[in-house]
Amino acid sequence: MKWPILRVLWGLLLILAGILFLLNSIGTITIGEFQWAIILGIAGVGFLSVFIADRNHWWALFPAFGLLIGGTILFLENAFPALPDDVTGAIAMGGIGLAFLLIFLSNLANWWALIPAGVLISSGAALLLSEFAPELESGGVFLIGLGLTFGLIGLVPTEQGRMRWAFIPALVLLVIGSLILLASINLFTLIWPLGLIA
Repeated sequence: MKWPILRVLWGLLLILAGILFLLNSIGTITIGEFQWAIILGIAGVGFLSVFIADRNHWWALFPAFGLLIGGTILFLENAFPALPDDVTGAIAMGGIGLAFLLIFLSNLANWWALIPAGVLISSGAALLLSEFAPELESGGVFLIGLGLTFGLIGLVPTEQGRMRWAFIPALVLLVIGSLILLASINLFTLIWPLGLIA
Protein backbone atom coordinates (compact mmCIF):
# COMPACT_ATOMS: atom_id res chain seq x y z
CA MET A 1 0.00 0.00 0.00
CA LYS A 2 1.35 3.39 -0.93
CA TRP A 3 2.49 5.73 1.82
CA PRO A 4 0.07 8.61 0.86
CA ILE A 5 -2.86 6.18 1.09
CA LEU A 6 -1.66 5.04 4.51
CA ARG A 7 -1.51 8.64 5.68
CA VAL A 8 -5.11 9.19 4.60
CA LEU A 9 -6.28 6.01 6.31
CA TRP A 10 -4.38 6.84 9.47
CA GLY A 11 -5.85 10.34 9.45
CA LEU A 12 -9.34 8.86 9.21
CA LEU A 13 -8.56 6.51 12.10
CA LEU A 14 -7.43 9.44 14.25
CA ILE A 15 -10.61 11.35 13.44
CA LEU A 16 -12.73 8.31 14.29
CA ALA A 17 -10.84 7.80 17.56
CA GLY A 18 -11.35 11.47 18.45
CA ILE A 19 -15.09 11.19 17.81
CA LEU A 20 -15.31 8.07 19.96
CA PHE A 21 -13.43 9.74 22.81
CA LEU A 22 -15.74 12.77 22.61
CA LEU A 23 -18.95 10.73 22.52
CA ASN A 24 -17.72 8.57 25.40
CA SER A 25 -16.75 11.60 27.51
CA ILE A 26 -20.12 13.34 27.10
CA GLY A 27 -22.01 10.12 27.77
CA THR A 28 -23.61 9.74 24.37
CA ILE A 29 -22.13 6.27 24.10
CA THR A 30 -20.44 4.04 26.64
CA ILE A 31 -17.32 2.22 25.56
CA GLY A 32 -16.21 -0.59 27.83
CA GLU A 33 -12.62 -1.52 28.56
CA PHE A 34 -12.77 -4.52 26.25
CA GLN A 35 -13.88 -2.24 23.44
CA TRP A 36 -11.06 0.18 24.21
CA ALA A 37 -8.63 -2.74 24.06
CA ILE A 38 -9.88 -3.55 20.56
CA ILE A 39 -9.66 0.11 19.51
CA LEU A 40 -6.07 0.34 20.77
CA GLY A 41 -5.22 -2.86 18.95
CA ILE A 42 -6.65 -1.59 15.67
CA ALA A 43 -4.76 1.68 16.05
CA GLY A 44 -1.57 -0.27 16.74
CA VAL A 45 -2.06 -2.33 13.60
CA GLY A 46 -2.51 0.92 11.70
CA PHE A 47 0.91 2.17 12.78
CA LEU A 48 2.40 -1.27 12.16
CA SER A 49 1.16 -1.13 8.57
CA VAL A 50 3.13 2.10 8.11
CA PHE A 51 6.33 0.25 8.98
CA ILE A 52 5.42 -2.76 6.84
CA ALA A 53 4.77 -0.49 3.85
CA ASP A 54 8.17 1.20 4.21
CA ARG A 55 10.87 -0.18 6.53
CA ASN A 56 12.50 3.25 6.65
CA HIS A 57 9.60 4.42 8.80
CA TRP A 58 10.79 2.42 11.80
CA TRP A 59 9.60 5.20 14.10
CA ALA A 60 6.07 3.83 13.55
CA LEU A 61 7.01 0.74 15.57
CA PHE A 62 6.99 2.72 18.83
CA PRO A 63 3.37 3.94 18.68
CA ALA A 64 2.41 0.60 17.10
CA PHE A 65 3.77 -1.51 19.94
CA GLY A 66 2.74 1.07 22.54
CA LEU A 67 -0.87 0.82 21.42
CA LEU A 68 -0.76 -2.96 20.95
CA ILE A 69 0.77 -3.44 24.39
CA GLY A 70 -1.76 -1.09 25.95
CA GLY A 71 -4.63 -2.96 24.34
CA THR A 72 -3.21 -6.34 25.35
CA ILE A 73 -2.69 -5.32 28.98
CA LEU A 74 -6.14 -3.72 29.17
CA PHE A 75 -7.71 -6.91 27.85
CA LEU A 76 -5.73 -9.23 30.13
CA GLU A 77 -6.36 -7.14 33.26
CA ASN A 78 -10.11 -7.33 32.65
CA ALA A 79 -10.16 -10.96 31.55
CA PHE A 80 -7.88 -12.03 34.43
CA PRO A 81 -8.31 -9.56 37.34
CA ALA A 82 -5.81 -11.48 39.48
CA LEU A 83 -3.05 -11.14 36.90
CA PRO A 84 0.14 -10.09 38.76
CA ASP A 85 1.60 -6.67 38.06
CA ASP A 86 4.95 -8.27 37.26
CA VAL A 87 3.35 -10.09 34.32
CA THR A 88 1.87 -6.93 32.82
CA GLY A 89 5.17 -5.16 33.43
CA ALA A 90 7.01 -7.94 31.64
CA ILE A 91 4.60 -7.70 28.70
CA ALA A 92 5.17 -3.95 28.49
CA MET A 93 8.95 -4.13 28.61
CA GLY A 94 9.18 -7.18 26.39
CA GLY A 95 6.89 -5.61 23.82
CA ILE A 96 8.87 -2.39 23.59
CA GLY A 97 12.05 -4.45 23.46
CA LEU A 98 10.57 -6.36 20.53
CA ALA A 99 10.02 -3.05 18.73
CA PHE A 100 13.73 -2.26 19.04
CA LEU A 101 14.58 -5.78 17.88
CA LEU A 102 12.48 -5.29 14.74
CA ILE A 103 14.32 -2.03 14.06
CA PHE A 104 17.56 -4.01 14.06
CA LEU A 105 16.19 -6.86 11.97
CA SER A 106 14.83 -4.45 9.36
CA ASN A 107 18.32 -3.02 8.88
CA LEU A 108 21.42 -4.59 10.45
CA ALA A 109 23.08 -1.17 10.34
CA ASN A 110 20.81 -0.27 13.26
CA TRP A 111 22.83 -2.47 15.61
CA TRP A 112 22.42 0.16 18.35
CA ALA A 113 18.79 -0.98 18.70
CA LEU A 114 20.03 -4.29 20.12
CA ILE A 115 21.11 -2.57 23.34
CA PRO A 116 17.68 -1.23 24.42
CA ALA A 117 16.10 -4.40 23.05
CA GLY A 118 18.34 -6.56 25.22
CA VAL A 119 17.87 -4.38 28.31
CA LEU A 120 14.08 -4.34 28.02
CA ILE A 121 13.62 -8.01 27.13
CA SER A 122 16.04 -9.06 29.88
CA SER A 123 14.16 -6.86 32.37
CA GLY A 124 10.89 -8.49 31.33
CA ALA A 125 12.38 -11.95 31.78
CA ALA A 126 13.70 -10.96 35.22
CA LEU A 127 10.23 -9.74 36.23
CA LEU A 128 8.65 -13.02 35.19
CA LEU A 129 11.30 -14.96 37.09
CA SER A 130 10.75 -12.91 40.25
CA GLU A 131 7.02 -13.64 40.01
CA PHE A 132 7.05 -17.35 39.21
CA ALA A 133 10.41 -18.41 40.68
CA PRO A 134 11.13 -15.96 43.52
CA GLU A 135 13.72 -18.30 45.01
CA LEU A 136 16.00 -17.60 42.04
CA GLU A 137 18.00 -14.40 41.72
CA SER A 138 16.38 -12.45 38.89
CA GLY A 139 19.40 -10.14 38.71
CA GLY A 140 21.44 -13.05 37.41
CA VAL A 141 19.00 -13.61 34.55
CA PHE A 142 19.10 -9.90 33.74
CA LEU A 143 22.91 -9.91 33.54
CA ILE A 144 22.91 -13.07 31.42
CA GLY A 145 20.45 -11.40 29.06
CA LEU A 146 22.73 -8.38 28.76
CA GLY A 147 25.68 -10.68 28.13
CA LEU A 148 23.83 -12.41 25.31
CA THR A 149 22.93 -8.98 23.92
CA PHE A 150 26.55 -7.87 23.72
CA GLY A 151 27.50 -11.25 22.31
CA LEU A 152 25.01 -10.74 19.51
CA ILE A 153 26.37 -7.25 18.88
CA GLY A 154 29.81 -8.78 18.45
CA LEU A 155 28.46 -11.02 15.71
CA VAL A 156 26.81 -8.24 13.70
CA PRO A 157 28.70 -7.51 10.45
CA THR A 158 29.45 -3.84 9.78
CA GLU A 159 31.38 -1.94 7.12
CA GLN A 160 34.33 -1.80 9.52
CA GLY A 161 34.06 -5.50 10.33
CA ARG A 162 32.62 -7.26 13.34
CA MET A 163 32.59 -5.36 16.64
CA ARG A 164 34.68 -7.83 18.58
CA TRP A 165 35.01 -5.42 21.52
CA ALA A 166 31.47 -6.42 22.49
CA PHE A 167 32.64 -9.93 23.39
CA ILE A 168 34.51 -8.51 26.42
CA PRO A 169 31.46 -7.12 28.27
CA ALA A 170 29.50 -10.14 27.01
CA LEU A 171 31.88 -12.57 28.72
CA VAL A 172 32.03 -10.53 31.93
CA LEU A 173 28.25 -10.21 32.18
CA LEU A 174 27.66 -13.88 31.37
CA VAL A 175 30.13 -15.02 34.03
CA ILE A 176 28.81 -12.69 36.74
CA GLY A 177 25.19 -13.45 35.88
CA SER A 178 25.82 -17.19 35.91
CA LEU A 179 27.58 -17.01 39.28
CA ILE A 180 24.71 -15.03 40.79
CA LEU A 181 22.15 -17.47 39.41
CA LEU A 182 24.11 -20.52 40.55
CA ALA A 183 24.51 -19.03 44.02
CA SER A 184 20.75 -18.49 44.28
CA ILE A 185 20.06 -22.19 43.69
CA ASN A 186 22.85 -23.23 46.07
CA LEU A 187 24.57 -25.20 43.34
CA PHE A 188 27.94 -24.32 44.86
CA THR A 189 27.05 -26.46 47.87
CA LEU A 190 26.98 -29.43 45.50
CA ILE A 191 29.99 -28.45 43.42
CA TRP A 192 32.29 -27.93 46.43
CA PRO A 193 32.05 -31.53 47.78
CA LEU A 194 32.46 -32.91 44.26
CA GLY A 195 35.58 -30.80 43.87
CA LEU A 196 37.03 -32.21 47.07
CA ILE A 197 36.30 -35.76 45.92
CA ALA A 198 37.96 -35.14 42.56
